Amino acid sequence: MYAPPAAPGAPPARPVCSPTTPPPVATTTVRLPGPDEPCTFTVAPDRVDLWLIHGPTGAGADALALARTELDDRERARADAFVRPADGLLYTAAHVALRRLIACYTTARPEEVRFVREPCPGCGEAHGRPAVAPLPPPLHFSLSHSGSVALVGVAGRPIGVDVQKLPRAETVEICSRALHPDERAELDGTPAGEARRELFGRIWTRKEAYLKGLGTGLSRSPAEDYLGTDTGRHPSEWTVLGVPCRATHAASAAVRGTPPAVAEVRQVPGVWLTGSWPPDAAACSGRS
Repeated sequence: MYAPPAAPGAPPARPVCSPTTPPPVATTTVRLPGPDEPCTFTVAPDRVDLWLIHGPTGAGADALALARTELDDRERARADAFVRPADGLLYTAAHVALRRLIACYTTARPEEVRFVREPCPGCGEAHGRPAVAPLPPPLHFSLSHSGSVALVGVAGRPIGVDVQKLPRAETVEICSRALHPDERAELDGTPAGEARRELFGRIWTRKEAYLKGLGTGLSRSPAEDYLGTDTGRHPSEWTVLGVPCRATHAASAAVRGTPPAVAEVRQVPGVWLTGSWPPDAAACSGRS
């Protein structure tokens, strides 16, 4: 969700894709594997796996068809609290997929996965990056969802991901005030309309992915770090990747350290979201 700048003296608000062509962002290109290429579910420092999830849609979409029993009480309560049913369905689908993905990368069953918070890099309290218990985690992950699409990133080092539905022009106008001055200048120099909306979406998702990777979220000012079109000026200890996504969305990932040797994006098979686990012998094949 795009968040406008906070009022003076107020703490910043925390905001809560069928693959096409990757946006031009980083020195590593996120690869789209072929339909017959299985995923090895390997956690390694030089590898980043990205997973797209589509929320259930249509008249037959029903939260009861999803594997809700694998969620914990907090997740189910959060899913039920959404005002719009479609948002609750996407949240449920994203968290079912996250648990089942972690099950493929580890020896745990989806319902056995327990989440904790790492220490905040600012104050040391337990409200930093979400992590798989116990600490130190067996893998690093990040989750984002917006407008019927969710994105999960899995890596062997700290990672943040963000996916956002492209905003309306009014939202760009309001939220761009929170950005780095040079990012605002780039937006001002881009013709109004679709091109400006797309550029804003790329900048904002890079920024949120980076801040989620840091573990601060938007408690760190969006104006502090530059994540605009000049990739050479991006934070030196992080690699920012443009993630292939549908034309209505922007998506990015940020991983600590040098560019990974392998970065791939796949779509979570629909069968993963319903029924018992695993649904069949090929459940962890990475094929839809």
